[in-house]
Order: sequence, then structure tokens, then C-alpha cells
Amino acid sequence: MSLLSDCANCFGLCCVALPFAASADFAVNKDAGKPCSNLQADFRCGIHTQLRQKGFPGCTVFDCFGAGQKVSQVTFGGQDWRQAPDSARQMFDVFPVMRQLHELLWYLTEALELPAARPVHGDLRRALNDTEQLTLSDAETLARADVPALRAEINTLLLRTSELVRADVPGRKKNHRGADLIGARLKGADLRGANLRGAYLIAADLNGADLRSADLIGADFRNADLRGADLTGSIFLTQAQLNAARGDATTKLPAALDRPAHW
Repeated sequence: MSLLSDCANCFGLCCVALPFAASADFAVNKDAGKPCSNLQADFRCGIHTQLRQKGFPGCTVFDCFGAGQKVSQVTFGGQDWRQAPDSARQMFDVFPVMRQLHELLWYLTEALELPAARPVHGDLRRALNDTEQLTLSDAETLARADVPALRAEINTLLLRTSELVRADVPGRKKNHRGADLIGARLKGADLRGANLRGAYLIAADLNGADLRSADLIGADFRNADLRGADLTGSIFLTQAQLNAARGDATTKLPAALDRPAHW
């Protein structure tokens, strides 16, 4: 099971299946199911090294968690949408479903690696196995999958995991779950063990902040300043969240994630 994007084995699904609107993230409008004008015949991006300069920073932020190659090579057996145009619509419909399932697998895999979550490891492992089996289903089954219900079920386990991990942090922990922290001045803030699930941290100043053992699932870090911040040991942070933020060589990251090239 690979949860890392492998664009070389994908049929450019994120460049075709998903819509985007002209904005600060995308230079043009594009409908779902319509290939991006920058997509080449070999399914590579013609401006990959210049996406930000050309007005497509949103493309550099997106992460499919390996769903692209799963749909391309497993669900549809390596037959691309150009070779089999009759299956194109179904492939494009399945891709966002698979992306959500792979995101859940990412969180479950991380939770199973956390010693503090040992009391729920059994339930986490069962959820991981069931979700992985679902990703191996045929296209029709995947298209019918009740992802919201599955997400709600798994979120209960992830919440319990979060509580167990953050309980190891001494003292009172801050609860900013779902909070509006857009542009907040949090430079050097002690956010160890904080609950920042779903918090809006757009353009927030987190320079030098301590985010160790903080729950960051779903937190919006677009243009947040993470220079010098310590994110080691933070839980449920994804590459896409980092890609959307601003950081530098002094930002401390979890071992499983990479420093974005644009930092």
C-alpha cells in the first residue's frame, strides 16, 4: 500500500478529474472531467517546474495520497482514459473517492505508529484493513461507497488517538478546534498538545511556535508562517498542509514529511 503520490504511474487524474476556478491558486477556470491545457500527451505537466510562476500554486499544494496511481493501475488495470474513453467518466468519478479513502489510510497508518494510542490499536488496525480492502474494490463499488459515514466512524478512533497522545503533554492544553485564527499573532506560542483540528490558520504568524504533539488534522495552514516552528511529534499533519504554508530551513518537521521545495 503506497500513500505517496507517484505521478509517473498516474494518468494525470488530478489534472483532469477535478475542477478549479480562476483565483490566487489557479490562473484559469477548468471544469471537472476536462483536461488542463498544460497536460501533455504523456500525462505530465508541461509547466511543472514553473507552476507557481505561471499562476498555478494550487497544483503544488495538492496531494492525492497515492490515489492517482491506485485508480490508474489497480482499479482500471493500467488502461488510461484516452485509450478507453468510454471509461473516462467513471475513472474521474472514482478518483476523488479513492483520494478520500487514501487520506483516511494515511491517518490510520500514522495512528498505529503512535505508542500512546496502543489502547485503540486493535480497532485502528481493523479500520485500516477494512478501508484498504474497499480501495481494492471495482469501480462500481467504489463509486457507491458511503465515504462520509466511513469518515465519521474512523474519526471517532482518530479523536481517541488524539486524546491519548495529547494526554502525555503536561499542563493545560489549548483547545482551538475549528477556531477562526486567520491572521492570528501566534509567534513563539506554546501550542504543545493543542487541539487545532479544523482550525483556520490562514496567514497566521506561527513563527517559532511550539506545535509538538498538537492535533493538526484538517487545520488550514494556507500562507501561514511556520518559519522556525517545531512540528515534530505533531499528529495528523499532511504534506498538503505543509505545501500550503510558508516555512524555512529552521522549521522542524515530522520525519514522514518533506520540506516543500518552495520554502
